[in-house]
Amino acid sequence: MDLSQMNNAKVAVLGASGGIGQPLSLLLKNSPLVSRLTLYDIAHTPGVAADLSHIETRAAVKGYLGPEQLPDSLKGCDVVVIPAGVPRKPGMTRDDLFNTNATIVATLTAACAQHCPEAMICIIANPVNSTIPITAEVFKKRGVYNPNKIFGVTTLDIVRANTFVAELKGLDPARVNVPVIGGHAGKTIIPLISQCTPKVDFPQDELTALIGRIQEAGTEVVKAKAGAGSATLAMAYAGARFVFSLLDAMNGKEGVIECAFVKSQETDCPYFSTPLVLGKNGIEKNLGIGKISSFEEKMIAEATPELKASIKKGEEFVKNMK
Repeated sequence: MDLSQMNNAKVAVLGASGGIGQPLSLLLKNSPLVSRLTLYDIAHTPGVAADLSHIETRAAVKGYLGPEQLPDSLKGCDVVVIPAGVPRKPGMTRDDLFNTNATIVATLTAACAQHCPEAMICIIANPVNSTIPITAEVFKKRGVYNPNKIFGVTTLDIVRANTFVAELKGLDPARVNVPVIGGHAGKTIIPLISQCTPKVDFPQDELTALIGRIQEAGTEVVKAKAGAGSATLAMAYAGARFVFSLLDAMNGKEGVIECAFVKSQETDCPYFSTPLVLGKNGIEKNLGIGKISSFEEKMIAEATPELKASIKKGEEFVKNMK
């Protein structure tokens, strides 16, 4: 990107009328990094766009409604964020969303592959452990796959880990950084407390409880919302944080690091989340797992079979599509 392109990002939100989509679109509209914001959904987008368009920031907002308007919403986009799909209800796992959300993600990413093949694709739609392999296979089918530009947004796991550690230690959460690796569901979420900055120590029982809380934090919110959905506001915050990091990096900022669920050679899982250096072209460098405790090694070993199965399920879904 040449300098004239700086801070002129064109961003699309697919699923912009939903529980995550609306607050995410608000945060993106509020950012000086965004010059054009396109909002796509199958309902309500003209209203959401009209509402957001009155905010006194420079991003031009336009709403697109229904499949026939999807191509136009994507043309010329630099970044596409996909929070579309159905949320969890109490008693559901993220994998229970598979049948509905797999189809939605496959449809939307096929349109991305056709109309903005060079864009950065940020997938929020669960189950991320499967929707990222789905996205990759869809892009491969179209012959436009670039593994450095497809991200499963796991940022909420990091945000939660930072918050919970800060609460336990009486720290400012903005200054805490806990890398979270693996996947984005239950025990595939692996917080590396041993790599936390600043350094923190917990007795094993407290550590086990903390990790359990980070892994099940989504379920904690699903239960608290009692049928009215899942995490939407914190997810919107985390999605925006990831997009802003990506835009900063695309604008040439050095040393931007975020964890995300991506194509990976770091373990024997074909997709795995680790800290990534972001750059103009997406992933500049995968920083890998680094030095970890034996307890964390054990968590990776225990997560691997579930993670591999979720990945395979996503890949098979696309292979069996008409």
